Amino acid sequence: MMAARLQRQDAGDPEVTITSMRRRHLRSVLAIEGRVYPRPWTLGLFVSELSLRASRLYLVARVGATVVGYAGLMAVGGEGHVTTVAVDPAWHRAKVGTRLLLALAAHAAARGITGLTLEVRMSNEAAQALYARFGFVPAGVRRNYYIETNEDAMVMWAHGIDTEAYARRLAELEAALPGATVVDLAPATTTPTPRR
Repeated sequence: MMAARLQRQDAGDPEVTITSMRRRHLRSVLAIEGRVYPRPWTLGLFVSELSLRASRLYLVARVGATVVGYAGLMAVGGEGHVTTVAVDPAWHRAKVGTRLLLALAAHAAARGITGLTLEVRMSNEAAQALYARFGFVPAGVRRNYYIETNEDAMVMWAHGIDTEAYARRLAELEAALPGATVVDLAPATTTPTPRR
């Protein structure tokens, strides 16, 4: 952990690369998962999620060869559920989470998704503030959602992510980032959503 902190302090405004999560990243992902969450996801759960390519997108953020964060999205019809966002504590406040959410939101909009949802701990005001910058608003509460701590989750939604106004919001967030972000993803495949 100390080596990661020293690397961060010496990095200034680093170039962060966002790529699709692969099995080779899972050792680093699981290490971060164990530092961030009281009840971390297992290797088997990540492998299972990665196998669902038609409905899932998992990303990693790297500085050089070091994985510093990751995020996931599940697509169902015209909606997307942000399944996870985690950043190595040594890289907090380096805008890694913002970069990951920018890539997820852009990918979701390119797939024809019109709304995003997620759950966040009621006590996690920093994450709630980040999500609010992306247009997420509180929409409900899931009681005792985090069973390891009996903590409630706030359900948040961002609607209209396929609009020009939302694209401008993302562009403004991206323009405010320090350093550089390289997004190296295959183009999103657009699946038409049936209209009723």
